[in-house]
Amino acid sequence: AESSLLNKLIRTSLVESRHHVEILQRDPSSPLCSVKSFEELPLKKELLHGIYMAGFNRPSKIQERALPIMLAYPPQNLIAQSQSGTGKTAAFVLAMLSRVNAAEKYLQCLCLAPTYELALQIGQVVETIGKFCANIKVAYAVRGNQVPQGTALEEQIVIGTPGTMLDWCFKRGLVDMKKIKVFVLDEADIMIDMQGLSYQSIRIQRALPKDCQMLLFSATFKEAVRAFAMRIVSSPIVIKLREDELTLSNIRQYFFICESQEEKYRALCNIYGSITIGQAVIFCPTRRSATWLSVEMSEDGHQVAILTAELSVPQRANVIQRFRDGKEKVLIVTNVCARGIDVQQVTIVVNFSLPTYHKSNEPDFETYLHRIGRTGRFGKNGIAFSMVESWNIGLVHKIEEHFQTKIRELDPEDMDELERL
Repeated sequence: AESSLLNKLIRTSLVESRHHVEILQRDPSSPLCSVKSFEELPLKKELLHGIYMAGFNRPSKIQERALPIMLAYPPQNLIAQSQSGTGKTAAFVLAMLSRVNAAEKYLQCLCLAPTYELALQIGQVVETIGKFCANIKVAYAVRGNQVPQGTALEEQIVIGTPGTMLDWCFKRGLVDMKKIKVFVLDEADIMIDMQGLSYQSIRIQRALPKDCQMLLFSATFKEAVRAFAMRIVSSPIVIKLREDELTLSNIRQYFFICESQEEKYRALCNIYGSITIGQAVIFCPTRRSATWLSVEMSEDGHQVAILTAELSVPQRANVIQRFRDGKEKVLIVTNVCARGIDVQQVTIVVNFSLPTYHKSNEPDFETYLHRIGRTGRFGKNGIAFSMVESWNIGLVHKIEEHFQTKIRELDPEDMDELERL
């Protein structure tokens, strides 16, 4: 039953991006190219068929530069930094599918992601784009997917989280690490933040053959990420967004000053009474506040789902699938879903509290970016609301300065502005 749940995969799509990228070359004398169409790439006709059938018409900006590098022979190592939603997943999925030999029934491509939800999203992209690639199969090394010890995996692509993959590799002996051709590490910046994940990832990487192609992806490229990347990837080409391109230009941002949990809830009710909402994601700081809000909204007649890290694998899979199917209009989450939830119908994101670092009470800029990035996906405009206590108003100004963006204040009682959104 749990294994079948893992096959209820999550839809995603390429996203057009206005961002410009810069390349730091491993070998300055080696020419680098970019492409404007998928036909210019050395892709099998089955992959071209799959990518067009999935609705992907042409490469996004990051793919224009990254795909020629990832598909080159001999294989080249790559570190790519690009914010969420710009098409990174489809890029490295094409690389994995291009390297796989379908006739060989063993693990050839390994992809690690920090969370169960992200692993499933990547798997959906693999199965969508690889739909016409006969005999290529995917396995999921995630919590709850039980594989008996001694089982010989026949899937050529494995997508999983570091802890479970470590267990599969070293405790259960399910895979021959020396046969892996491609190693992908997704969301490296969050890997560093989550305790134990960076150590587990490095331990897995060290067991791979020296000629294995290493592809590392991250939404940010700060010094901690750079140092971690250099431990994982040797002699890489680096593709990164220019710092001034990390903008939130297609998302209108507003904040309310609310002095209590009850005031925040009233402001939320005002939002619902004033604008047309497709689906909404609401981020709460704790499981307790998420549960409280879920009860309040349900009692007021809203269709609400709640997603926290404490839920079991089947429960989490069910919550996500129901939200994607539109059975609930509101998803209340803790930080477990700051990344990896792409739902086209999401029009509103609400921060019940701004994300901060607990010790310093400074804004967590990356988490803010990924939270409100749940709206404004797929090139569409989105709206983000944040509930802020008066003594925390300085956090708003720091976020504005960091992203060079404007967050407008709205009075919870002022409905005129909301009605024009």
